[in-house]
Amino acid sequence: MAVTIAELTQLDTAIERGTRRLLELQRPDGVWVGELESNVTMTAQHLFWHHYLDLRTPELDRRIANDLLARMRDDGTWSIWFEGPADLSTTIEAYVACRIAGVDPGPRTLAYIRREGGIPKSRLFTKCFMALLGQWPWQRMAPIPPELVLVPPGSPFSIYDFSCWARQTFVALSVAQSLRPVRPADVDLTAIGARPGKTRPPGRPNRLRRRAVTVAERWIRERQEADGSWGGIQPPWVWGIIALAALGNGLDDPTLGKAVEGWQGFMVDDGERLRPEACQSPVWDTALAALALRACGVPADHEALRRPGDYLLREEVTVKGDWSIRKPDLAPGGWAFEFENDLYPDVDDTAVVLLALHKADALDGPTRKRAVDWMLAMQSRNGGWAAFDKDNTSRLPALLRFSDFGEMIDPPSADVTGHVVETLGVFGLDQKHPAVARGLRYLYAKQENEGSWFGRWGVNHLYGIGAVLPALAAAGEPMDSLAVRRAVRWLGERQNPDGGWGETCASYVDVQARGRGESAPSQTAWALMGLVAAGRADSTAAHRGAQFLIDRQRTDGAWDEESFTGCGFPGYGIGEEEGARIHEGHELAAGFMIRYHLYRNCFPLLALGRYRRALQLSTRPAPEQGGDACNRKSSISAISMR
Repeated sequence: MAVTIAELTQLDTAIERGTRRLLELQRPDGVWVGELESNVTMTAQHLFWHHYLDLRTPELDRRIANDLLARMRDDGTWSIWFEGPADLSTTIEAYVACRIAGVDPGPRTLAYIRREGGIPKSRLFTKCFMALLGQWPWQRMAPIPPELVLVPPGSPFSIYDFSCWARQTFVALSVAQSLRPVRPADVDLTAIGARPGKTRPPGRPNRLRRRAVTVAERWIRERQEADGSWGGIQPPWVWGIIALAALGNGLDDPTLGKAVEGWQGFMVDDGERLRPEACQSPVWDTALAALALRACGVPADHEALRRPGDYLLREEVTVKGDWSIRKPDLAPGGWAFEFENDLYPDVDDTAVVLLALHKADALDGPTRKRAVDWMLAMQSRNGGWAAFDKDNTSRLPALLRFSDFGEMIDPPSADVTGHVVETLGVFGLDQKHPAVARGLRYLYAKQENEGSWFGRWGVNHLYGIGAVLPALAAAGEPMDSLAVRRAVRWLGERQNPDGGWGETCASYVDVQARGRGESAPSQTAWALMGLVAAGRADSTAAHRGAQFLIDRQRTDGAWDEESFTGCGFPGYGIGEEEGARIHEGHELAAGFMIRYHLYRNCFPLLALGRYRRALQLSTRPAPEQGGDACNRKSSISAISMR
């Protein structure tokens, strides 16, 4: 459809306003990093391990309780994503933390927990924390044998068959389980099924167990990152702390002391409320922000892009990590997600960082070669790419008794594969390149019957389609193909009356929820990016999507978004990888949802910038007459960084 001059002016204004806001959010060192908000189990567990290490203070208790109560739903429960269903384990952990802090959440919370079966029906992690507090017997849960760490990587089954996040967590948790540490909490929880004082001391360990614990401790210590974390994420960090303390180490121990001190950098100080982040995403956020600014016409030599380019180049991973267990001869060369995570770079970050550096004219030849070589070598046998590991598709981890939550493996996914293929396509590698050809075959094979793609690391099919369509376009695939037309039709069928798109986290387990939900800026942006890539920028659907973003923009250039549109450690309840199908309950397959606070700014700008560029190429004067969006420096280049 034709776009009027007034509408183009609106678009220009929205882009310039959003660009200014994004630049205001940049840190002085050139980095962008927004809060990575998850569920209240992170907050409750912060209190639990502080209790175990005798680090609690009245102020900590009060501010933790304030945050938990502020996030409690009207029915007295807690959930794992915005407006999601009540979750038993999450509610138990929040309830117990409140009680320990001297606050009673009320009778509705108690009634819900009792109705759902209480602590006996909770997940393994919840039982372990209850055992740590002396409220549940350590021996009354599925054991994680530390002897697993002794199994050679080349065996039919070893810890390297777990995903990296599960592997790091379970090695530490296995040590804690074998030692059965307890620091009783002075609170009566029998009403929710607690069994205080029932833990039996661990039996005398045999020779094999002693060796396993020793090797596991060394394994844990060797993998600590520079900031004191393990992998830059909460689960292995917290259980690493607990395991080392249970072994008899104090805060004067270099590894334990560094872990406890480093954790303070993950705390969000929200006035009278305090909560930890499960992870921090500076590399990911910085790359996305740089891509958005370039799409909106900010020149590559702008100071606001030069400094993040320098930062991203410094963050290249140059040492081998656990990924090298299966690729011992592969030289390192990629990027991780976090501030400090040299041992677990991921393919997704690597693809997006490469694209951002390329767009910012900051990518040198040697860096590009190292990263591309590493990324290509991480391609799995089925042609797709996973996040952290190659061919991590064993079904065995899910069959173990202690595997009662989320996804335990890291199989390839359409969204990660899409990002890789898009970057390779921008670098000039098309379907004639063997790796790209295999990646494309994987993507075509994984298209869902109705036309979308499963998005593992974002919610969900809107994220998948927003990653795959740009990949197909970048690789030179025909945009009039059946696959593309099916995807475009799917987007049209799921566009909301307000012009936007939305999808709830329920889509991970409910087919009917795919692409359905209240419109959200980031998810609308993914749909718009898909339409632009498919050559439909001039369609009514694209125009309405862009208008939704323009209309919903605040006067300061930002967008409001309460929805959880990211997913961490996701399960495959729906759209699962063949050969790794896991039958999970509805609660389990969507076990860790994320609200990225910068998504609502980065993705709408990226989408609007690409949309404007597509319109200008088709409707505006030729570049020599001043119509090239990438050369619109009259207003954009004058934007100050603050």
